[in-house]
Amino acid sequence: MKSSSSSFRSVKKNISLYVMFAPVLLYFIIFSYWPMNGVLIAFQDYLPTLGIFGSPWVGFDNFKQFFSSFYFDRILTNTIGISLYNIVVTTPVPIVLALMFHELRRTKLKNVMQTITFAPNFISVTVVCGMVLLFLNPDNGIINGVIKLFGGEAIDFMANPDSFWHVYVWSGVWQYTGWVALIYTATMAGIDSSLYEAAEIDGAGRFAKVIHVTLPSIIPTIVLMFILNLGNVMNVGFEKVLLLQNDLNLSSSEIIATYIYKRGLLATEYGLSSAVGVFNNVINFALLLVANTVSKRVSDTSLW
Repeated sequence: MKSSSSSFRSVKKNISLYVMFAPVLLYFIIFSYWPMNGVLIAFQDYLPTLGIFGSPWVGFDNFKQFFSSFYFDRILTNTIGISLYNIVVTTPVPIVLALMFHELRRTKLKNVMQTITFAPNFISVTVVCGMVLLFLNPDNGIINGVIKLFGGEAIDFMANPDSFWHVYVWSGVWQYTGWVALIYTATMAGIDSSLYEAAEIDGAGRFAKVIHVTLPSIIPTIVLMFILNLGNVMNVGFEKVLLLQNDLNLSSSEIIATYIYKRGLLATEYGLSSAVGVFNNVINFALLLVANTVSKRVSDTSLW
């Protein structure tokens, strides 16, 4: 009785905090936890007229259909390939950019450069894709204009399957590198200045201080960002791929997300698309667990 009274007083005392937290809790309940009922659709021949609890149960048939699909190897290769390519490129580039910002001594120039590189993050994916298609246009695009200026022939990048991965990844580098670099820049700002002073006393120059002080100090942040990226290997940006996709580059642009869209919404195969989604999320979760466990054992840095 005493403990319940104490708990009630605690809630009453912090009622304003609970009121502030309530919308967040409701958001996750409504949009994250309640929709998890939809996982059952992956094991059903789902019919909207019968609902989740009325549709016939088919077990793992939807998963078997996906794994035996003619497109399975292609979409899995494209999804993992684009994602790993993206991780390989986007891991070091923001670090290098952040190091450049950190070494700038002129504050105004530093602020201007950070604003310029950070601004593309606020451009919508739709607009970015429109810009990419405009710049790469074989007739009047800026890129092909430069190629023609130096005596080359125009290239239809978006009609070439071999170009799609590069277009997707490097346009993303332009859009998001400034944002990720800010995270590293903020981490560098918290490095103890006495470490740099000690390095100077030992005769270290600017480059040596970067190698022996700055980089070791941000390794935990680098590891955490890498773990989060690895946990999203199967989640390649759906909107961007769909907007840049066409019949000519389909062999390298069809990924799991677009396959779910086409089979689920366009072909109304809800059970199959849900099964593919479950498979996608299970793989991501497994990779996240493995990466976090390995990181914790090797470097004592982990998400939990």
